[in-house]
Amino acid sequence: MSHPYFKRFRSICVLTALSSVLLLVMTAQIGLAQTPLDKPGSNAPLPAVTKQANSVKAAAYYHFALGHLYEEMAGTYGNRSDYVNKAIENYRLAMKEDPTATFLVEDIAELYRVSGRIREAVEEAQNALKANPDDLNARRVLAHIYTQQIGDAQANHIDEGMVRRAVEQYKIITQKDPKDTDSLVMLGRLDRVLNNSVDAEAAFKKALAVDADNEDAITGLASVYSDRGDNRTSSELLEKLTKKNPSPRSLMILANSYESMHEYALAAEAYKKALELDPSRVEIKAALAQDQAFASQYDDALQTYREISESNPQDAQPYAGMAQIYRQQKKFAEAHKMIDKARDLDPDNLDIRDSEVGLLEEEGKTGEAITTLKSLLDTTSRRNYDTQQRGIRARMLEQLGLLYRSNEQYDQAVEAFRQIAVLDPDLGGRAEAQVLDTYRIAKDYSKAQQESDAAAKKFPAERTIHEVRAQLLADQGKTDSAIAELKKLLDGKNDRETYLAMADVYQKGRNFAEMGQAIDAAEKLSQTKEDKATVLFMRGAMYEREKKYDLAEKEFRKVLDLDPTNASALNYLGYMLADQNVRLPEAQDLIKRAVDLDPNNYAFLDSLGWVYYRLNRLGDAEQQLTHSLQLSSKDPTIHDHLGDVYFKEGKIKEAIAQWESSLKNFNAGSPADVEPDEVAKVQKKLDSARVRLAKEPGPKQTNP
Repeated sequence: MSHPYFKRFRSICVLTALSSVLLLVMTAQIGLAQTPLDKPGSNAPLPAVTKQANSVKAAAYYHFALGHLYEEMAGTYGNRSDYVNKAIENYRLAMKEDPTATFLVEDIAELYRVSGRIREAVEEAQNALKANPDDLNARRVLAHIYTQQIGDAQANHIDEGMVRRAVEQYKIITQKDPKDTDSLVMLGRLDRVLNNSVDAEAAFKKALAVDADNEDAITGLASVYSDRGDNRTSSELLEKLTKKNPSPRSLMILANSYESMHEYALAAEAYKKALELDPSRVEIKAALAQDQAFASQYDDALQTYREISESNPQDAQPYAGMAQIYRQQKKFAEAHKMIDKARDLDPDNLDIRDSEVGLLEEEGKTGEAITTLKSLLDTTSRRNYDTQQRGIRARMLEQLGLLYRSNEQYDQAVEAFRQIAVLDPDLGGRAEAQVLDTYRIAKDYSKAQQESDAAAKKFPAERTIHEVRAQLLADQGKTDSAIAELKKLLDGKNDRETYLAMADVYQKGRNFAEMGQAIDAAEKLSQTKEDKATVLFMRGAMYEREKKYDLAEKEFRKVLDLDPTNASALNYLGYMLADQNVRLPEAQDLIKRAVDLDPNNYAFLDSLGWVYYRLNRLGDAEQQLTHSLQLSSKDPTIHDHLGDVYFKEGKIKEAIAQWESSLKNFNAGSPADVEPDEVAKVQKKLDSARVRLAKEPGPKQTNP
């Protein structure tokens, strides 16, 4: 390893003051060469630890060079204790001669760690501090050892007690040495681990007060702002850093910040600049391609993936990336080709095999998607799973349950979700929430209530359970109880989502005043374009329910200004126009754009069928509505619309059958979904059709 200290003093290696060091190093190397490698117990000659140089810097360098030699020898001989001791001793002497050589703290701590002498190191540091509380390098070693033992945040295993011990030491260090930027940065990082954003921010700002261009302090402070959800301030800090002192690392962090704001075009530009500084970094190029795709820069993304595949033809990932782009473009045949190439290169990659399931689902081939996913689960089944394997399998089981549910195979969906809890009891709450939601969607309210009561007792702290329980209560018309359930979740962390859920409950209860207030509260917590679009959409839906169509249209237009490809806003606005029987060509265009974006969405297909009915294109209307019912057979509105089409076509019996199904599903639905006026209209049409059918002459009898 090339040390900063070594680089700093490389130019003085020729000084005669260091001649003794060089002689000792040569002597040590000769001794090392003479040490039999097949006799690990033999002792290589150890140069004596003596002070040789006249100047402080030369003495520090002397001990650093000797310590580094012993560290190398220790590594060669399996961390022999005598070499480790000599390395530590010389590093300590180097720091004693030059207290600014704090980078050696990391080497000393690492030597203790690899030699399994952590407890000894802690005791030595603590004894040194008892003798001299102002020995900052001893304190730095102790702090670094504590930091080494914190654990792995990515593995979700953190020793919080060890974090607090390290924080305690770094606080003392930075109080006694306010210009120690390395310790200030480490203190800020540890405060972040403890979710103490106020202290973390203060530590990083103190480091910047000493060194305004410190990259670690700037990126650390940006991370604090990002943790708080203030991605704009975070990005502004990083933008200044990358303009003044661009580096691949800072540009990648900036790209990550943009990604958190869903500003994928800006993230792609940051990755481009990082790639210009370091063209060899394949992972940067892969991230660039992904963000280009997210930014709908499909041609650029495809080109980037092709370049990656050309540089490494055996890499399956670029083909998987291209498959995803073709899927987004609805070029399903090309997507299948790319998946096949990726699977041939990496047949055991579960993500690639799973992407085929998603592609089949996107094509509307839900049955084939289920079959493919079941086969994947069967081929990867085993007696025991490690943590990662359990996580992957749980995700696939949840996906299978959702596919069954969308295919109206509710019993099979419940079975798939229950397997998750058996696989990993820690996911039991999430799995139970899916079971409860499945019964709710299936309108099996008796079983849903049983599951709800049991789940609330078994998983009282599971957030998802409370959310689904609130939906069930709202479906049953128990608005106040549903709101009370959701208010339990207001904790200052996920309040935006809670307010939106409350707005949905108020909508079902037709309490539009309270709904508006909940939407306003959610809007104040919305920062990204996607967040703002969701709030605007919900407000538009509220106005539409209140029959304030002009206000509703303004909100939906705002959504489309933010996101012209928002399929839900396109559909809702188009349907609203068609339902009022106004501006039908515009309504058709809006709905058709939504269907092009999501061709197997039953609600969008219903809207398209309805606007065709308004345009008197009855054949097209029948086709779209029939397809919609294949995807959702229990929606009373679709049955009603198809009944209108059949009646206008003169197919009275078929119309009667559809209106009967509409009423049946209205009656089987939740009380909150029943709109008495709409039910009355369907009943009136049904009665009229029955009368008309009764008046029609029967088929003529043929005389024998």
